[in-house]
Amino acid sequence: MNRREFLFHSGGGLGGVALAALLGADSARADGGVHHKPKAKRVVQLFMAGGASHVDLFDYKPELVKRHGQVANFGEHVEAFQNGLGPWLKPLWEFKAYGKSGKMISETVSPLGDVIDEMAFVHNVIGKTGVHSQGTLLQTTGFNRPGFPGMGCWVSYGLGTLNANLPAFVVLPDHRGLASNGTKNWDSAFLAAQHQGVAIYPGTKTPVEDLFPDERAKFVTPASDKAAIDLLTQLNREHATARPGDARLEARIKSYELAANMQLAAPEALDISKETKETLKLYGLDHGKGTFDKDINPVEEADHFGRKCLVARRLLERGVRFVQIWSGNDNGFPRRNWDSHEDVKRDHGPLAYGMARGAAALIADLKRTGLLEDTIVLWTTEFGRMPSSQGGKGRDHNPYCFTNWLAGGGIKGGVTYGPSDDFGYKPADRKNPTEVYDIHATILYLLGINHTKLTVRNNGIDRRLTDVHGHVINDLIR
Repeated sequence: MNRREFLFHSGGGLGGVALAALLGADSARADGGVHHKPKAKRVVQLFMAGGASHVDLFDYKPELVKRHGQVANFGEHVEAFQNGLGPWLKPLWEFKAYGKSGKMISETVSPLGDVIDEMAFVHNVIGKTGVHSQGTLLQTTGFNRPGFPGMGCWVSYGLGTLNANLPAFVVLPDHRGLASNGTKNWDSAFLAAQHQGVAIYPGTKTPVEDLFPDERAKFVTPASDKAAIDLLTQLNREHATARPGDARLEARIKSYELAANMQLAAPEALDISKETKETLKLYGLDHGKGTFDKDINPVEEADHFGRKCLVARRLLERGVRFVQIWSGNDNGFPRRNWDSHEDVKRDHGPLAYGMARGAAALIADLKRTGLLEDTIVLWTTEFGRMPSSQGGKGRDHNPYCFTNWLAGGGIKGGVTYGPSDDFGYKPADRKNPTEVYDIHATILYLLGINHTKLTVRNNGIDRRLTDVHGHVINDLIR
């Protein structure tokens, strides 16, 4: 009898060993598995799909106000994605200073003013492309082509789980549909399948697909459902004993075990009915459930995004490592995402208010519960938008410069790093921009991970989230 057969016949099996490893993962790492003492344990990534306009939300440019309507002179040839090189276009909303830091932000994201001193802004982020699919993959996976794990997958792989009853990486997509690339944004690629993101849709009839038997299958009882899962697990374990080293089989076993555990844990985590009235009001959920229709308005958008932010807090406090929240999808017209070629005010207005209301509530709530101290909140988008106009009221893609902001988890609050130029067109210092690799490296550092050492051998290359780039932005770390 070989070692694997001994483990199986002893009652443990691959699934039992895997589960034990999961349960013990963090205690093992606490003894020195991370590369240095971490400042954070978990991450929330807020992703604005379509290209949010930094110059209309966070990056105040008085020069655009002064030169509004004048011919845009960039001083160089500009490769625009569409015909977006019209006259200079001032911000579509007024800007106002908030907090002790005096940070200027747009009135359409004014709810963030209440937590502005917890936030650090990076205004000189650059991309590599003005194409949505590539720009989105670059921000989510560190590469602008498919086939690489999402950042949440890397965090799950590097740190393991804090709760074996819930996934380490949870994704809360936009309720209207998926963004560019769909599930590739959180796919585990060459990492084991258990590290991929699990999509959950809060507030819908079926928040987690296929977690429970179809309601039409009346013959399925809780007992028979459990028996079926146990049988599948046993068959997989027997199959695995003869195939040592097959990570796909071990991942499948873990997925069945996780699914069984989630049947109890997930409904409780997603149930916001027991939250206080004050908490629901904070997240903009005090007016009743959203209608989930195709119309878009500020109150409705606040309901959708705020609900996801509240569920994110509940998941984080129950041990989920990485939560990714999406705003905007890839379908529909007029725009139901941030890709405001035709009318920035029409498209950005409801989305920005809903995002700001939910994000501000999340930061305030995490601070109230003490979780902000070791939870990183990251806001990003695939690229920004041009300071010139497109068709009078819209803006074209701007991969040459855009904004990220971070809060919590060891981040200095109330700071602004890396200014853009007078128009928000490119970084003020073009030789020293911030790239997504730097943002990723900084987040991994705060989690106790050296980004150059978190690697997996794939196709003869030691792959990592930051490719062969990236440096930690020490000016953002307290």
